[in-house]
Formats: sequence, C-alpha cells, structure tokens
Amino acid sequence: MKVLVAMSGGVDSSVAAALVAEAGHEVIGATMKLWGGESDRGCCSVGDVDDARRVAQQVGISHYVFNFSEEFERQVVDPYVEGHAAGLTPNPCIECNRHLKFDRLLRRADQLGFDAVATGHHARIVAGADGRRALRRSADAAKDQSYVLHMITGDRLAKLMFPIGEMTKAEVRAKAASMGLETASKPDSQDVCFVSGSGGRETFLSSRIALHPARVVDEEGRHLGDVPALELVTVGQRRGLGPAVGDRYAVSVDPGSATVTVAPPQALQVTSVALGSVSWVHDEPGEDEALLAQMSAHGAPVGARWDRAGLVKLDVAVRRVAPGQSVVLYREDLVVGGGIALL
Repeated sequence: MKVLVAMSGGVDSSVAAALVAEAGHEVIGATMKLWGGESDRGCCSVGDVDDARRVAQQVGISHYVFNFSEEFERQVVDPYVEGHAAGLTPNPCIECNRHLKFDRLLRRADQLGFDAVATGHHARIVAGADGRRALRRSADAAKDQSYVLHMITGDRLAKLMFPIGEMTKAEVRAKAASMGLETASKPDSQDVCFVSGSGGRETFLSSRIALHPARVVDEEGRHLGDVPALELVTVGQRRGLGPAVGDRYAVSVDPGSATVTVAPPQALQVTSVALGSVSWVHDEPGEDEALLAQMSAHGAPVGARWDRAGLVKLDVAVRRVAPGQSVVLYREDLVVGGGIALL
C-alpha cells in the first residue's frame, strides 16, 4: 500500500513513519508548511521541518514539503482573529485538523495516488460492530487526542492510519530511541504555532486588529473597573480583570457594548451546552441515548444526552464551556462527534 505520512518534526509522527515503513508499505513523508510568519513554538518552525527531513533520511523514505500556508491563513488564522474580536475563545488546533490535516492533506494525497495517510496522533481507528471504521480513544489515556479529532467523518477514517494509537507515550519514545531517531527526546509541542512565546496572544492579535478597552460590570450593571483589551478576555477568566472584581469570573464578553460581565463562580455552572458546527463520525445519536461529553482536551467526561435541537444536556452541573471551544460526545471510548459551544 502506498502511504503518505504527515511528519510534523515531533517524536510521534517520526515513530508513525518508522512503523508504517517497517510494515512493508511504500512510504513517503510530508511536512505541511502552514504558518509563514514568526514562530518560536508549536509545530510550524523551520527547525521542525529540518527534524522531519532528518528522520525521513534515517527511516529511509523520501520527504516533501507541502505549502498550505494560504489555506492555513484563511481557514485557521483569520477565524482565530475574528473569533477573539467577536468575544469567542477559538481553538485553532481543531480548525487546523478540520481544514488542513484531515481535508487539504487528504485531498492532496488522493491527487498523488496514495492509498492512505498516516499521522502521529494518539487515537485508534478500529472496525465497529457494524463493520464501519470507528474512532476511539488512544491506549494512552494521558495522551489521548481523540477530542481534537472529533470532526473526522467515517469516509475519511477509511483513508487514515494512526500507527501509534495502541502505544503509550513512553513506548513511542522508547521505540524512537531504539532506532536512534533524532526526535526521540524532543519535547511535545503544546502551543498555538502562530502565536510566539515572546510576544504572546496580545502581540499577535494587536498586529491584526485593534484591541478595545472595555468596562467590567457585575450582574446588576455596576461598574467595577476596566480592561485594556476586551479581545483578550475569555469566559471563565478571573485574573487580570482588576482588584474590584474579587471572587468573580467573566460570564459574558460583549464587543457590541464593550462590556465584560462578571459574576460569582456558581454563575458559571451549567447543565446544558448549545452547539454549532456539529459533525458526526457516522450517524447522529438518538435523543435518549446515554453518552459522555468532554468539554476540553483533557477534561473529565460527564454523562450527557443529545437533543436534536442542538443542545447537549448534562447529567451534572459543570463549569461553563467558553464559547468557541468544542464539546465532544462519546459512547464509552468511541467518538460519536461534537461541535462548538455557542454564545
């Protein structure tokens, strides 16, 4: 089988490439050039491309770079900026998976005649009871990435391979070390690649949009203070809102009135979440079906049911999900689908 392996320059994709090659497939490595601006962290630096190229040489496969920077700007960076301007807290890594890694890259692989695309994600693709391929959590619960893969539909799963899904992170690093791979001890990347560590979110956003001061008010509308940039405030935030806020948290970010509303922590407790941009791996779940809902990449799942009006009904009260973040639904360890929390 002819397999294209997405190589980010990290240890996970390095071992994925090695495993696919060891299995006897015809393998070519590819690194996506996504971000053309300053980058000192994440997975878009020049050093990451060099690491991927060196590992490809060690594994004995060809390596190419695909320039998807225009699509990345349009599908990931622009919505990230627009989301902050609208009072949301966007997740650019999920949008990168949605539009680039599991759409644009798959289409390029099809054009080039590849049978499958492999990545270094910690998740598993297995045959379901109905014979269809299903997406399940990784064997390593601490490193599971199924939350950020929830938008992959069944037809795309048929073209994908996650070679390290049955391995723990320790096993991945041990395999890389045993092969002498350059990336064996390379730290994991956990940050937004286009937001530099030196400048941070404020520097990045201010280079693209105007940042606006906003009033901080309580639930009765009493003025408690001001923040220099409404676009940098997220629902659930407490720090940086001023001393008069006390033990209160942001519960609303309203660009129209340039107002951040704060309230006691109990005001953040919710028993339902309205979702938009919903997608299902296969079929939409039934309204009375018992599911699990996960509200962050490494959050603890809670019991939930799906309301076909677009609402996730939770069995217990949880801290409110910041609008713009994703909620993912599971059947035990199987990914059903998910969507983005609305305002």
